[in-house]
Amino acid sequence: MFRYCLCIIVGILCLSAVPATAEENSFKLSENWGQKLQNNMAAAWNAENYDLYLPINTWHNRLLYDKDKIDDYNEEPWGAGLGKSFYDSDGDWHALYAMGFKDSNKHLQTIFGYAYQHNWPLDCYQKWRVGIGYTLSLTQRSEYAYIPLPLPLPLAGIGYKNFNIQAAYVPGVKNDGNVLFTWLRWELNNDY
Repeated sequence: MFRYCLCIIVGILCLSAVPATAEENSFKLSENWGQKLQNNMAAAWNAENYDLYLPINTWHNRLLYDKDKIDDYNEEPWGAGLGKSFYDSDGDWHALYAMGFKDSNKHLQTIFGYAYQHNWPLDCYQKWRVGIGYTLSLTQRSEYAYIPLPLPLPLAGIGYKNFNIQAAYVPGVKNDGNVLFTWLRWELNNDY
């Protein structure tokens, strides 16, 4: 178990070390995007807001799975995670996070990375919000010998004050992937 926790910590450190500048031959657009990503990751790393993550569901898309596969898969991903996050001046959320949970085959799976969610307020006090975004992450699974693999995913969420429900969709093919992964996120230090 110590080995997996160490992998999560190393993964977060690696993700926070995005190169400071693009190569001279790179397009200006990618240089700006890379620099902005690096700045947001650094700001999340230095943020004083901590998040607690609680995975609650891994729903396998019934249209793309055979019934016998569905019957064998675990859809209760018991686990937990921690992260650091901040809201920028536009109200968008940025985070570095790490989670460990029981995967569809009842083995330990880890995921760690950077997440971004563009938010829209739903009330005049901006206590309710809804958003969409992405996560640039690495995951480790037993069937891949816990070798970190890239896993960029779309995400969406809804929140009220410090409480959030977020989900990411893992695309795939017939009987593989096509999973909606949902978790709760509680902002521990954020005052509303």
